[in-house]
Amino acid sequence: MAAEGGGKEMNEIKTQFTTREGVYKLLTHSEYSRPNRVPFNSQGSNPVKVSFVNVNDQSGNGDRICFNVGRELYFYIYKGVRKAADLSKPIDKRIYKGTQPTCHDFNHLTATAESVSLLVGFSAGQVQLIDPIKKETSKLFNEERLIDKSRVTCVKWVPGSESLFLVSHASGNMYLYNVEHTCGTTAPHYQLLKQGENYSVHTCKSKSTRNPLLKWTVGEGALNEFAFSPDGKFLACVSQDGFLRVFNFDAVELHGTMKSYFGGLLCVCWSPDGKYIVAGGEDDLVTVWSFLDCRVIARGHGHKSWVSVVAFDHYTTSVEESDPIEFSGSDEDFQDQMIHFGRDRANSTQSRLSKRNSTDSRPVSVTYRFGSVGQDTQLCLWDLTEDILFPHLPLSRTRTHTNVINTTNGNSSGANTPGINSLSTALPRSNSLPHSASTTATANNTNKAGGGIGSGIMDSAIATGVSKFATLSLHDRKERQHEKDHKRNHSMGHISSKSSDKLNLLTKTKTDPAKTLGTLLCPRMEDVPLLEPLICKKIAHERLTVLIFLEDCLVTACQEGFICTWARPGKVVSSF
Repeated sequence: MAAEGGGKEMNEIKTQFTTREGVYKLLTHSEYSRPNRVPFNSQGSNPVKVSFVNVNDQSGNGDRICFNVGRELYFYIYKGVRKAADLSKPIDKRIYKGTQPTCHDFNHLTATAESVSLLVGFSAGQVQLIDPIKKETSKLFNEERLIDKSRVTCVKWVPGSESLFLVSHASGNMYLYNVEHTCGTTAPHYQLLKQGENYSVHTCKSKSTRNPLLKWTVGEGALNEFAFSPDGKFLACVSQDGFLRVFNFDAVELHGTMKSYFGGLLCVCWSPDGKYIVAGGEDDLVTVWSFLDCRVIARGHGHKSWVSVVAFDHYTTSVEESDPIEFSGSDEDFQDQMIHFGRDRANSTQSRLSKRNSTDSRPVSVTYRFGSVGQDTQLCLWDLTEDILFPHLPLSRTRTHTNVINTTNGNSSGANTPGINSLSTALPRSNSLPHSASTTATANNTNKAGGGIGSGIMDSAIATGVSKFATLSLHDRKERQHEKDHKRNHSMGHISSKSSDKLNLLTKTKTDPAKTLGTLLCPRMEDVPLLEPLICKKIAHERLTVLIFLEDCLVTACQEGFICTWARPGKVVSSF
């Protein structure tokens, strides 16, 4: 769905673009696609998606790439900016009949050079666990579609777990599975665990432990995507009803909500420190939501059609030296306020923002970089800066230099608990449009209790077992995942008369969009800062469906089935 009009210049595909850190260049020889490179007829097909994993082999070339095109699924060695792609030698290739792959995710925790665990979701509702190195198919979940008959929209391993994974469907339901448990031969019956505003969570009534462990029903219409916070404790979901809902995953409780300006929300991501969430969708906007304040702090307008992917760049940031700020407190208190990029599961209970250079007495500040791609075939890059994050602070005169901050793991999502105070130092001036003082109106408490859990909803028969599971830490989950007291499952809401009768009582209240506009759920456009993109470039002929930031490059993909590598400034290898 390319942008129309404008003649040749408008429809010219860009092969490079320039930002403040330098020139990003498309590596045409590093393009991954179907082996014959013939553009794929994308009509009626599910979006092309890409997953990466590093298998830590000794060759120094441990990156692997998986992507789906139509009914096909490919698994290659990914050579990135180092060497041209050899499309004639996929490690694994699968062609499916009767259904299409829609999404996939590697388990980074268990990946080795000899074996990787890859989950694949399908358009008919099944989820498959495969090993593309051993070329094994180990398990099929929801095989008879007794749990959910609708398309799988998103599948992800639960952070820190070797066996738990979460699956969302176009039905608006989300299911928690354990790879070591089987699915029943009959449709599961379930009972209510928790209920809140436009969501409910159920567990299974079963004498033996079987999948799925939990069933979430969230919002109205399809649940389009979900994302775990960097510390794995919170879950952000975006739905076709236009709502972002953020849950405490362990406690199964709603933390806060946000409403799109118009239409459904299609994509969501977390900042590396867990403080901010960006969502995009059918209003053609990117919306920045503060986790701490539970409110919209900015919107970005640059796309001309639906936004399909948003992603933070964990490797690029603007670092600014500023005059020392006054801080009344201990050194430990100060360190606790600084951002630490890169996930450290052992210390995930506390976020740290550390100085870029500990020998420098002047503190530094971080500007968040994120990107978006859409059905308008355009790539946009955005900077979230001090005039948006701290609108009350005067802009200081600073000396600016730009660095690329690398994390040690290409898949790290940053630190840690999204509940720390912001560091109120000067950040570089963004290219956002001016905004009024009204944008800083307090909006702290309205949504935090949005998912008020009614007392007495939890059935006494399941309270002990399931509430114990719901509050387990990730470490405890891993240690105790085999215990038999975790007997919980769920199923579709239309399977048996007795089960469904109880569910039908949980009527969801439809929210009138007109009543949310102008509220904290959905501020008017003039009430929040409007970001302008740093760059906005047409980079494909077909709608874009992938944007992934890696250490040396960024990766995009379009619905034609071409996966493109863009080398970061100074990262082009001479062999190209």
